[in-house]
Amino acid sequence: MAQTGTFGDKIFKAVTALFASTILLMVAGMVYLMVVNSLPTISRFGFGFLTGSDWKPAEEIFGALPFIYGTLASSLIALLIAVPVSVGAAVFLTEQSPPKIAVPIAFLVELLAAIPSVVYGLWGIFVLAPFIRNYLGVFLQTYFGFLPFFQGRLTGIGMLTGGIILALMITPIITAVVRDVLLAVPATQREAALALGATKWETTRIVLGNAASGIAGAVVLGLGRALGETMAVTMVIGNAPQISASLFEPAYTIASVLAANFAEATDELYLSALVEMGLVLFLVTFAVNALAKLLVMRVENRVGKA
Repeated sequence: MAQTGTFGDKIFKAVTALFASTILLMVAGMVYLMVVNSLPTISRFGFGFLTGSDWKPAEEIFGALPFIYGTLASSLIALLIAVPVSVGAAVFLTEQSPPKIAVPIAFLVELLAAIPSVVYGLWGIFVLAPFIRNYLGVFLQTYFGFLPFFQGRLTGIGMLTGGIILALMITPIITAVVRDVLLAVPATQREAALALGATKWETTRIVLGNAASGIAGAVVLGLGRALGETMAVTMVIGNAPQISASLFEPAYTIASVLAANFAEATDELYLSALVEMGLVLFLVTFAVNALAKLLVMRVENRVGKA
C-alpha cells in the first residue's frame, strides 16, 4: 500500500507539473510568435520604432511612441479617478454601511463589472462625450484653461473621455477586490482597536494598513484591465496617432490601434508593425505588473515588521 501511495503521489506530482508547465509554454509560445512576426520592423527600425512619433503606413513609416503615450496616459487618468472612488466605496460597504444597504450595493458593483465593454463605449459616445463637450470641458477651460491639459478644441472625443471610460470600467473591479480584502481582515483587530479607545476612523486606518498589500493588488488588477481594454476606448478616444498635452485632443492606445488597423494590414511590414505593437503591450503590461509586485512585497514586509 505504501508503494502504491508513493507511486500515486509521483503521478499526481507529474500531472500537476505538466499543467503548470503548460502555462509557461503558452506564454513562451506567444512571445516567440510575436518576436518572429516582428522581425521585419525590428530589423528595419530597431529601437527607433519605440521612439518614433510618425505613423504613416502608406509610406512604410512606423513609430509606436504616440500609442505608448496614449496607453499610459489614459491608464493614469483612469487610476487617478477610480482608485479613490473604489477604496472609499469599499470602506463604506465594509466599515460604515449597515448590511441591508451594503448587500444590494455590493451586488450592483459586481453587476457593473460584468457589463460588456462595448456597452460602456456606446454610453461614452452618446452620454459622456456630449457632457464633456457641453459642460465639463467648458468648466475646465473656464477655470483651468491656463494649464496645457485643458486647452484645445472641445469635441467630446479624446484622451479625457477615454480615461473616464476606463475609470468607470475598472472601478467595479477594484471596489469588489478591495471589499473582499477588507472583509478578510480579522474582526478581532477592529475589536482590539475599539477596546483601546480608537475612534471609528482610527480603526479604519488600522484596517487599511493591514490590508495595504491586498489593496495594491486590486489596483494592479484594475491597471491590467485599463492597459488592455480595447473596444470602449477605441470608440471614444478619437484614434489619432499624436502626442498632445491637451486631454481634449484625440489620441490612440496600443490596444485600440490593433483593433482598428489589424484588418487593413495586408502589407508584410504593416502587419509586422502591428504585431510588434502587441509585443510592446505585452512587455509594458509585464513590466507594470512586475513593478507592482515589488511594491506589494515591500508593503507586506513593512506591515510584517510593524
